[in-house]
Amino acid sequence: KKDIPAVNFLIHEIHCRRNIEICPYCSDSVPKAEMKNHIESEHVQVTCKCRMKMENGLLKDHEASACPLRPALCQFCDISLAFNKLQEHESYCGARTEPCGRCGRHVLLRELREHPRLCG
Repeated sequence: KKDIPAVNFLIHEIHCRRNIEICPYCSDSVPKAEMKNHIESEHVQVTCKCRMKMENGLLKDHEASACPLRPALCQFCDISLAFNKLQEHESYCGARTEPCGRCGRHVLLRELREHPRLCG
């Protein structure tokens, strides 16, 4: 699956047929000696902490960007909590107030970024 010089093609093809296999799951070229390890490390089914089943090779990406239980930071208090709890927490947390350093009025945390523009 790579470009090679035409003069090396026959030798390259013999080498590949003898030493390389195509993975039946992902179609990657894998050395025959490493195929069993490749399948066990990349394609074995695992269960995420959110109970979703997937291939082991996909788990890291899932945990980083799609898992509902991945850690997420609250924009108001910087505590870490599960992503699926973030919206409810931020709704509550953003409703807390803090005094404005310029005008002294109590301002909702979710409005604190916009407030300096309004308080003059």
